[in-house]
Amino acid sequence: MEKPSSSKVKASSDGNTSLSMLNEDLLQNILARLPALPFASAACVNKSWNFLCNRILSRPKLSSALSLNPSLSDAVNEVVRKVLLEPIRPHFAIANIGSGFNTSKTLRLIRQSLGSNIPVIVTVTNGIMARDAISDEFKEVKWGALFSGFGEEAYARFINEGLVLTVGYLPGLKVEAVPLRRPAKTSQAPWIDNFIKDIKEYTASVSSCPFPVGIILFGEAGSDMKLVLEKLDYAMPMDTVIVGDERGSFDFVHKSGNDSRIICSKKGNIEAIALVFAQDRDRSLGTIRFHVALSNGVSAVGPIYKAASVRPSNTDCSTWLTARREGQQGLLDGQSILLDINNLLDNHIESPDLYIGVIKHRKLSTGAEKPMPRTCIAYHGVVGGDEEYLYVDGIGIKTGDFFQFYYSDPTTALASLDKVHDALKNIELERNSKSFKGDGENATNVFGGFIFACYGRGESFFGRHNIDSSPFLENFPGVPVSGIFCGGEMVRPCTTVIGHCQGASPISCCLHVYSTVYLAMSYTPPAVQN
Repeated sequence: MEKPSSSKVKASSDGNTSLSMLNEDLLQNILARLPALPFASAACVNKSWNFLCNRILSRPKLSSALSLNPSLSDAVNEVVRKVLLEPIRPHFAIANIGSGFNTSKTLRLIRQSLGSNIPVIVTVTNGIMARDAISDEFKEVKWGALFSGFGEEAYARFINEGLVLTVGYLPGLKVEAVPLRRPAKTSQAPWIDNFIKDIKEYTASVSSCPFPVGIILFGEAGSDMKLVLEKLDYAMPMDTVIVGDERGSFDFVHKSGNDSRIICSKKGNIEAIALVFAQDRDRSLGTIRFHVALSNGVSAVGPIYKAASVRPSNTDCSTWLTARREGQQGLLDGQSILLDINNLLDNHIESPDLYIGVIKHRKLSTGAEKPMPRTCIAYHGVVGGDEEYLYVDGIGIKTGDFFQFYYSDPTTALASLDKVHDALKNIELERNSKSFKGDGENATNVFGGFIFACYGRGESFFGRHNIDSSPFLENFPGVPVSGIFCGGEMVRPCTTVIGHCQGASPISCCLHVYSTVYLAMSYTPPAVQN
């Protein structure tokens, strides 16, 4: 037999290499089209397939879906099928449901599909927003009466059934659910200190950074999160993002070592749950950044007042107070104060919701640290007033505190949404900045987000649907985003908070009213070494 020439051997070798590369690219293309569960099985076939699967999932990913199916099991099946339609390895899951669904049953059904080794949080909310799992239409849904038909055929039914499921894969970060435990009839402050200590200890156990990248916080229904946020704001550095919902019942999975336990807030004296995102010391795959923006929905009205006498009522978590106008000596009762404010709002067609924004000068500390002075603004809903007192929600106001009235204002909110739209657009413009020179595969990209909107907003507030979600949807078409309507939307001023109206206080505020908070997550791949 004739011995092949060296040129023929080289040609044959090149052909095999090209064929091998072609087969690898073809296989990767096939694997990338698999749903999450078959994809997970494919990754276990051999080292070559595992390598390709890891390459496919080299970037972070968020997946979300909404269902209004009145059957809990069917609704869970719909959203799970949608979020697992593409390759993803869940690192955490958040399910937000209506009060018509049971948190424990929802958690059990989701764990059956996603596994038991990731933190899963299920919360009851005032409404949900995301793309429908069946129609792919983006929806903002507030629980309440759904009207249909016209004339005699019109009917209304109360809807409180449905859920939105969000699943995240964040390589380079570690994620855990950390509870704030507070036994009944005990002081809140020391338990908050323990909560902050737990967050720091978890972060230190998994990260080379002493503080987390971000925290998504959920408070228990009926809880007052003002002191929690004030202490978190004090204890965390300015680049730690904190967002969330003040009030909503929840169940969650909490891991302790290799042990995963389901905890119910109603049974376990749990006042809040923090989903903590910390840098993974053992894995660096580029940079995941959290960006926040705020759409303000209130405007200031009337003079500044000084609290003259303050009577907290712990039984119903309210405060009775009298006040003086700043710079004047005359004592004013609640009826007189509200009469003045209502006269200033006479030109409003509908009576807006009223709040007082209280400027608080306090000394804060955690643990045994020396207390340090802090100044913040806290909003309290106005309940009413009589010939003696002005009645407001919440406690924590002191004699001598200054406050001003604020009212819900859709005009202000719309103007603020325009600012948020521009602010979110600037995240994408970072592609062309000197700091991020990458393009294509190496560019900074927003891969997902969360929205926390006040229950008072939505279509009833603006007269149009899907307004709160519009800044995100218009800037990042096709990028997964989910959201909820809150009982108190939270964001700390970790960066320049965008969306404040003219006249709004520049003082630190973590718990807002009639606002919408936006959390956008972006990813920048590691720099390519030349």
